[in-house]
Amino acid sequence: MTCFTLRQGLLQLDVSSQGGTIEGFWRQDTPLMRPGKKNGIATDSSCFPLVPFGNRVSGNHFTWQGQQYSFEPNVAWDEHYLHGDGWLGEWACVSESADSLQLTYLHSAGVFQYQAWQTFHLTGDRLTVTLSVTNQGQNTLPFGLGWHPFFPLTPQTTVRAKASGYWLEREQWLAGDYCDQLPESLNFNRPLTLPQHWLNNGFTGWDGVATIAQPQAGYQLTLVTDPPAPCYFMFVSDPLFDDGYRFDFFCFEPMSHAPDDHHRPHGGSLVTLAPGRSTSLQMTLNVAFLTESS
Repeated sequence: MTCFTLRQGLLQLDVSSQGGTIEGFWRQDTPLMRPGKKNGIATDSSCFPLVPFGNRVSGNHFTWQGQQYSFEPNVAWDEHYLHGDGWLGEWACVSESADSLQLTYLHSAGVFQYQAWQTFHLTGDRLTVTLSVTNQGQNTLPFGLGWHPFFPLTPQTTVRAKASGYWLEREQWLAGDYCDQLPESLNFNRPLTLPQHWLNNGFTGWDGVATIAQPQAGYQLTLVTDPPAPCYFMFVSDPLFDDGYRFDFFCFEPMSHAPDDHHRPHGGSLVTLAPGRSTSLQMTLNVAFLTESS
């Protein structure tokens, strides 16, 4: 495992080759993401990539163009093949400078065989991350991309992100029934504080823009995806599930597709890639400080 540090002005970004994870993003001494533990475990990081798709495929199988594909669980604590492979693999450095880094990851076994790239770039008060994937297998398959960032959480933290509906959660953390009416407690179309209890839902109808306000620290982040991602996940853990959790972080996960799109007609928002074809997604985090004294 190799750790890389990028700097630009007042910004600092730490990235690990293990999992292609972000391990910290700061403006001076202010953490803009939850600081990672730098222990090689993606779920202890600040952010990890989702490739060749995010979330889970119910039943660990799907049928595509008349052929059935099956997965094996890839982590001990989940019965599903979760979040693809990139977050569990070792990435290699392609290029590095003071404010930029490119990593690549090659996966040559299983259903999806592909090469992925992540580029990290700091400019001014902005972090831009680009995630790309090329199908290197012999079959045309549906691919998706995204990230799993962890952000600081306080009672004052608010999130605003457009949504037209959401999925309930069912057994094994799978997306359940779809609801086109948002309850007030989950209506992130306006700035909303997060609950002090378990939250694990996917939202659709997103325009790829989210605002995370941290008034207690005097700043806000504007997250923008390009092209605009149609779905995001919101996750707040619980001490009963996550020993030692103190409602001190939450996850806002941009995804290029909806959960379980592998089972929807034509793969939903997944991108069909023939062998040798590629797709990419970009995430930009813009930081604006409300008071320079914070």
